[in-house]
Formats: sequence, C-alpha cells, structure tokens
Amino acid sequence: MTQHAAMNVAQLVAIDTHVHIDSHTDGNDVNEAARKYFGAIDVPSGGAIAEYYRARKIACVVFSVDERLTGRKQLPNDEVASLAAQNSDIMIAFGSVDPTRGREAAREARRLIAAGGIRGFKLHPPVQQFHANDKIAYPFYEAVAEAKLPVIFHTGHTGIGAGMRGGGGVRLKYGNPMDIDDVAVDFPDMPIVLAHPSFPWQDEALSMCLHKPQVYIDLSGWSPKYFPPTLLQYANTLLKHKMLFGSDYPLITPDRWLADFAKIEIRDEVRPLILKQNAIRLLNLSPAA
Repeated sequence: MTQHAAMNVAQLVAIDTHVHIDSHTDGNDVNEAARKYFGAIDVPSGGAIAEYYRARKIACVVFSVDERLTGRKQLPNDEVASLAAQNSDIMIAFGSVDPTRGREAAREARRLIAAGGIRGFKLHPPVQQFHANDKIAYPFYEAVAEAKLPVIFHTGHTGIGAGMRGGGGVRLKYGNPMDIDDVAVDFPDMPIVLAHPSFPWQDEALSMCLHKPQVYIDLSGWSPKYFPPTLLQYANTLLKHKMLFGSDYPLITPDRWLADFAKIEIRDEVRPLILKQNAIRLLNLSPAA
C-alpha cells in the first residue's frame, strides 16, 4: 500500500474534526434508523474515506466508538491508527475506549498512547451509558491527561436510536454537557471537545466553553442552517477561537455541511478559524505537519 507524505497543513481547505470510520452500512437496525434520521446517502467507508477527503483537500480526525449498547462493532483502535498512518497526509487517528472498564480502560489508553499512532480519544456517553463525571471514568482520564491529549465527548441529543422503540435503549441524560464541567475542573490540562450543538443544553455548553480555557465545541452532527442564534452569536464573537468544523461523516458529509455553512451569518474573519485554524492549535499541527 502506498505510504503518503506528511500532512501539508498550508494546502488544506479545512480540518474535519469528527469523522466516524465504522461502516454504518452493516444492516444493524440502529445504523439503519440513524441513516433514516439524518437522510444519509451512501458514501465510501474504510480506506476509501482517505481518497474522499484527499480529493477535497480536507484533513479528517477519524475514530470508531467502543460501545456495546447498540450491537455495532468497533473498528479496532489499532486498525484506525494503521489506516491513519497509511494516509498521514490527510488522516489523524483518535482512539475510543469504554471508560466504564475502569483500570482496564486506562491500561488500553496508555498502550495506545505509547504506540504513538493515536492523537486523542472519542467518547459517546449516551451509547457508552455513563455520566462523564462518574469516578469510574477517572482512571481513563488520568491516562489521557498525562499525555495532554484531547478527548471528544458526544453532547446533547443524538440521532442514534431516534425513532426506535424506547429510543433503542439510549438515555439522553448522559448527553448533558454539564457532567463534563467536573472533568474540565479535575483535568485542567486535558483538552476537551464538546461535540455537536448540544441541544437541549446549548447554553450550558457555551457557558462551559467560555469558562474553561481547555474546552472547545465542534459543530458536527447538525446542518449549520439549524444552528441556534446563541451558538452563532458566540461563534462570531467570544468563542471564535474555540469553535471547530466537524461533519459527523458519514451521517452528514463535509460537502453538505460546508455548503450550508457558506450560507449562514459567520463573519469573514471567523470562517478560517472555524474551518482550520482552531483545529491546528488544538491538535498541535505545524504548518509542515
């Protein structure tokens, strides 16, 4: 397999900080319900994702969530890291570990960090069925905080389980971002990304992002045309250096997100911050890497 050159950040149009690389097309009922909810179309998966993003000059943070609730299979973290390494010009690998595994989760995080292929982690409390501030997760956070790597937390509503009987077993309470405020206090050197507009807790997410220096918000999972006015207000002003472009691929594609983003009232000087510059700082990317 061809080994691609190092990432040239200067040539990128954008950095998509929220890309799932599990198939989403395996016939699982939860996947099918999510595709219906988002109106998703068939898009590439696996290695073809790199070509998809390369053609658009968009780098992507890729991961596969470790969860048992829905029956969806995780693409192993080592495979995610390997895929990103083979496509290092365009991909950045994040791991995912179920933090309710306690010490085992911490050991796995440390192993992945030591191996060097993982640049951060993704957690999804509603499908991993835990409150982010539950002390069971603290050994995992300690491992990640030691390395000062970022953690992306799903926040707010989720399309996973939407419309299914009993919501597919997904409890929305776990998506309340205020749980993560405790984590931000207890691990002040661990960058935190609150994924998605956090409906119905948008004000809580904005407050936390204003209050905690290491907290960011990614704008994935919603078309920008549905962003609430308060989110747009803060994205344009006090939080312009804390907002990140993310699509939620493949359920929302970067093409759809960027087309809708071009139509909303974002200041010209803020657009490049959201699309690329803020992610460069968060991910410690250099102009030549």
